[in-house]
Amino acid sequence: MIYRESETVELKAELVSDICKEIVAFANSRGGTLYVGIADDGAVVGVEAADAVLLRLNNMVRDSIKPDVTMFVRYQVLEAEGKKVIAATVQRGTDRPYYLAEKGLKPSGVYVRNGTSADPSTDTAIRKMIKETDGDSFEEMRSLEQELTFSAAEKIFRQREVAFDRPRMHTLGLRTADGIYSNLGLLLSDQCPGTIKTAAFSGTDQNVFQDRREFQGSLFQQMEEVYAYLDLRNQTKATFEGLYRIDSRDYPEVALREALMNCLVHRDYSYRASTLISVYDDRMEFVSIGGLPDGVGTDDIMLGFSICRNPKLAAVFYRLKLIEAYGTGMPKIMRAYQACERKPKIEVTGNAFKITLPNCNGYTAKSPVPNGQEQGVIEYLKTHGQITRKEVDALLDVSQATSNRLLKQMLAKGAIRQEGSGRRIRYFLKE
Repeated sequence: MIYRESETVELKAELVSDICKEIVAFANSRGGTLYVGIADDGAVVGVEAADAVLLRLNNMVRDSIKPDVTMFVRYQVLEAEGKKVIAATVQRGTDRPYYLAEKGLKPSGVYVRNGTSADPSTDTAIRKMIKETDGDSFEEMRSLEQELTFSAAEKIFRQREVAFDRPRMHTLGLRTADGIYSNLGLLLSDQCPGTIKTAAFSGTDQNVFQDRREFQGSLFQQMEEVYAYLDLRNQTKATFEGLYRIDSRDYPEVALREALMNCLVHRDYSYRASTLISVYDDRMEFVSIGGLPDGVGTDDIMLGFSICRNPKLAAVFYRLKLIEAYGTGMPKIMRAYQACERKPKIEVTGNAFKITLPNCNGYTAKSPVPNGQEQGVIEYLKTHGQITRKEVDALLDVSQATSNRLLKQMLAKGAIRQEGSGRRIRYFLKE
């Protein structure tokens, strides 16, 4: 027999430490045969103690390659020119991509056969192999990132008195039986690549910008920080019925919560675009990536019908009592607005889902901040020369958020100027 290297044949004169990358390359490609005891030029050099070398090779393959590829490798001891040669025949595996355990699921650990050599794969090729093996469900696919930490997840599981150990992570779908993190694990880890971007504007359009933030980290961390951000901008309006004061918030808290949970649980995480939340004086808009599943319309979700895009993620949130049964979010939002004249609005495109929550306390584009408040600040400045944010709070009897919004709007209009920073900020009439 003539031995020659090709796309499906690899020759090794002896058992060397990096031989496993050749097995990985064959298992990730079309398969092939690795011969130990044959030099690169095809000369038969043989191996001493063939059975011992075969056992070492078998142990190296079993211990150094993940997922387990041993069922796709068949070993033989052959005789050529009176010498012992080991042949390891590798089939294309069904759990691709295979990789070197010490390198991890990344290009430096994943090899493919390219002509007569084993070359590192690319991120694109790795993603393609994962999709072919794991299917189209993003949350069930193996994560490209395997160096994950879970400080935020551990905290909320502890608060909810739910165990968060390896068996639980496997049960919930964060890890595979081989200990590989799934994309669900990635989303709940501190290294989660998805983000939520928020922006606040003065008025009912984007002409006067107030604030912008991007929230990162575990979905649990984003959940808590974004809700705190929105809650801070959910103002309270006081009215009186006779002698009694009645406070009402701009947005029903349950509606804010459900709109945020919808963005977290139901968006399409296979896209890296951020979820967008915009805060205006008269409304809040929540835009998440991923339209409705095929066969589901907006009327269906209003009735509580739901096909969950991320069922394992939803199951985790349900287990932690962060959401109720599937399909209850939209009906709860609508019920929260029963007493409000304006109602929430849902808009859907092929790739996006938008929920608009109107301000129940009736801000309009014509009066984003009452002119009387601005005039009050101006009159104070004419008399006293300068003013602080706390003095605006007391002067107008408004909250910190309202005074901040008023001052930013006046700065944008050029009515006042700002000096100092931090606690030393002072405002003056603009000359």
